[in-house]
Amino acid sequence: MSSVKSLPVNLTDAQIEEFGREIDEIGRAAKAKRGAQDRRYLLRIIRIQIMLSIVGRAIILGSFFFLPGFEHQFSGAVYVLSCLAIGAIVLGFAKILQTMEIGHNVLHGQWDWMNDPKINSKTWEWDFMSPSDRWQNSHNVSHHYWTNVLGKDIDIGYQVMRVTPLQAWSMKYLPQPLYFILLMMFFETAIAFHEKEIFDVIERRKKLKDIKPLLGHIFRKVWIQVRKDYLYWPAIAVLLMLPFSLHYDIILFGVFVLVYLANLLANTMRSAWAFICVFCGHFPEGVHNFTEEQVQDESRGQWYLRQLLGSANFNGGPLMHVISGNVSLQIEHHLFPDLCSNRYAEVAPQVKAVAEKYGLPYNTASIWRQFGSTWSKNLRLAFPGGKLPSYGTS
Repeated sequence: MSSVKSLPVNLTDAQIEEFGREIDEIGRAAKAKRGAQDRRYLLRIIRIQIMLSIVGRAIILGSFFFLPGFEHQFSGAVYVLSCLAIGAIVLGFAKILQTMEIGHNVLHGQWDWMNDPKINSKTWEWDFMSPSDRWQNSHNVSHHYWTNVLGKDIDIGYQVMRVTPLQAWSMKYLPQPLYFILLMMFFETAIAFHEKEIFDVIERRKKLKDIKPLLGHIFRKVWIQVRKDYLYWPAIAVLLMLPFSLHYDIILFGVFVLVYLANLLANTMRSAWAFICVFCGHFPEGVHNFTEEQVQDESRGQWYLRQLLGSANFNGGPLMHVISGNVSLQIEHHLFPDLCSNRYAEVAPQVKAVAEKYGLPYNTASIWRQFGSTWSKNLRLAFPGGKLPSYGTS
């Protein structure tokens, strides 16, 4: 067992193990309650997501009946662009739900207990560039098991940013405020190629030929997503407007471009929101990182302790929890990654009470505060130095 002196707490080994047993009991009790109510919740979310997707697509396609070429009282660029924007936003929310509350949690195995062959971590493929099986490997295994352990968790800084003073500074981190913005805008694409094997090639530990099968697997999924949103749907819009273009002044190439841009807006909206949720849960002030030596021969209680210290929540009501995939309760998600996401709000007060009982920090604040501290820390750590969080920071 690693020495508790190496961990940023003032607890004995026995206290840490007792803390772990109490957290374990919270998880067991919550899982014992799973049943018809949880199933109805998930199926309702899936229905809402499908409805939003259909409505968003319909508004985008319907917007072209307001083109100036139709020459009716509501035709005009303002009407077209307004409808396109509304459709893209509705579609963006559908994509957020599909990725955050449905896909992310199904792929964690949170709903495997239902024994539904269509909603299962082994069969689910999500509407996201990253192949499900590869994301499960990099996220469920690398990140969740080795949460915030430098050298093990590849999510620490996503290989381009310095997010803890434990990372040695170098000149490559100076532009990281720019990387922060770029990663937010293209988070979906970045996650698709967020693979240790790819980083091994970049850092010359492996050769490109060694990972060609992996790259082929990733590129096939990326192509499926690109083809669907940036070729098929724009082409459908063109086919819809083709008969009308024979009688009205309609530029079909313009129709293609506008649908392309609407889908780009929806996907960018999802990328930016996923980035904000992820970063607010992992990189605000007060979140701890660890070395491999600190977690050597780690006990179950110490693992729970690391999840608590290495995660952060952001406040919000039921809607915030749903659109964030309930990773607004990131502490609970890291403690119980395979618990149904709709149960996190129920166990959060219990987890907080146990943390307070042992004098442990429970890092929670508004999303604005968490994101602001993440951004300020990003700016500070672009330069040498930086301070590790002190014990009890919240």
